[in-house]
Amino acid sequence: MSNGQVDSVKKVFVIGLDSAPPELLFNRFLEDMPNVRKLLERSLHGPMKSCIPAITIPAWMVMNTGKTPGELGLYGFRHRKKGTYNNIWIAHSLMVKEKAVWNHLGENGKKSIVIGVPPSYPPKKINGCMIGCFITPDANSDYTYPESLKGEIERLVGEYIFDVVFRKDERDEVKEKLWEMTEKRFEVIRYLIENKEWDFFEFVEIGLDRVHHAFWKYFDETHHLHEPDSRYKNVIRDYYRLLDKEIGKTLKLLDMDETAIMIVSDHGVKAMKGAFAINQWLIEEGLLKVKSKEIEAGSKLERLDVDWKNSTAWAWGGYYSRIFINVEGREPEGRIGAERFYEVRDEIAELVRSIRGPDGERWDTKVYYPEDIYPVAKGDRPDMMVYLDNLNWRAAGTLGYESPYLEENDTGPDDAVHSEHGVFSIYIPGMESSRQLITEIYDFAPTVLKLFGIKQKLKGRSVV
Repeated sequence: MSNGQVDSVKKVFVIGLDSAPPELLFNRFLEDMPNVRKLLERSLHGPMKSCIPAITIPAWMVMNTGKTPGELGLYGFRHRKKGTYNNIWIAHSLMVKEKAVWNHLGENGKKSIVIGVPPSYPPKKINGCMIGCFITPDANSDYTYPESLKGEIERLVGEYIFDVVFRKDERDEVKEKLWEMTEKRFEVIRYLIENKEWDFFEFVEIGLDRVHHAFWKYFDETHHLHEPDSRYKNVIRDYYRLLDKEIGKTLKLLDMDETAIMIVSDHGVKAMKGAFAINQWLIEEGLLKVKSKEIEAGSKLERLDVDWKNSTAWAWGGYYSRIFINVEGREPEGRIGAERFYEVRDEIAELVRSIRGPDGERWDTKVYYPEDIYPVAKGDRPDMMVYLDNLNWRAAGTLGYESPYLEENDTGPDDAVHSEHGVFSIYIPGMESSRQLITEIYDFAPTVLKLFGIKQKLKGRSVV
């Protein structure tokens, strides 16, 4: 029985499924996915621990560069501009200065095709082709490298779809657009496999993440908002079937005798138990002062009259929360002297860890300081990063509610939150059996480079 021959690898094909969790892909829905199952039966596979934070941006770029979020200076989709309270910049490809695997491969004469790997807008010049990811504004943008590729795509599928609006009540529209987006993406993928030169091919399908967020409560009987016998109860399962059908058609175009095939996800997913209005809690604790007497439910902090001179801290919502200390000399109206920063931050962190659930239950809340978990922490980092009840509760940045505990997300319908473990699998030509393994997101880049005989000093390790 062969475990595969690394020396026979001529090409590497990477199937990126944003938010695929091992519990569903490797277990619950595996019987609905005969093509993936057949591949896994000849693969090393298992859960892959994501980075902190376990968020699409930065996780995909962490995976592809082998660098931490701190080294990349990417802590999420949006970042606070230095010296401001709420001015932000949105992550984009030009902020990534570290080399990704396709950059290393290009330096060694290898051609790559990269589709939708966040953040890849605007698309950068590579030795091969690149198509922008979900942050691409729309199809009017220059979303391909080379630019001429855009015309080929539009002649093939018409208007290319980068993402769908998934936090909306019109679920039928979400479902219809998800299917259209994914079918078009795979049509483009198969066209490029057959019509372009490549040694390395990686694509990311964002649709899986969106279907989880939009339809989780309909299929998960344990979800606190579960709707039994909903006509949407099989949408997630049907989407996994769609993925399997498209993956099966795609695998038929690959030469399994010379191509290593990987399936990876940036993080996992689980049911959202609710949202916690973190700024409302900071007000209740006396750490954030607001001059407004009456605050309308759902108010955004940046639209309120905040008494910054007497505020100690404020926060952002999201799958994880970022908390900032109001530091003298750093913020426009800072009040905490630099000499007290660490003392005050530790005190707030202890308070955050002591937050209990709506019924008094103990939470497994985690607080991370960027300088403690990264070798360096570049860019506009938060002062602390918070996983409320280990990500089971989403952070709501808005406020004005009767209680800080919300049954639903504050920015639109959203049934799911992220979990720490995504998936990793790899098939090597000649492999005839499967084996379980546990990986970290940092192992991806060294593994890909090893398959091409390239050594780089990176955080992870090659699994082959």
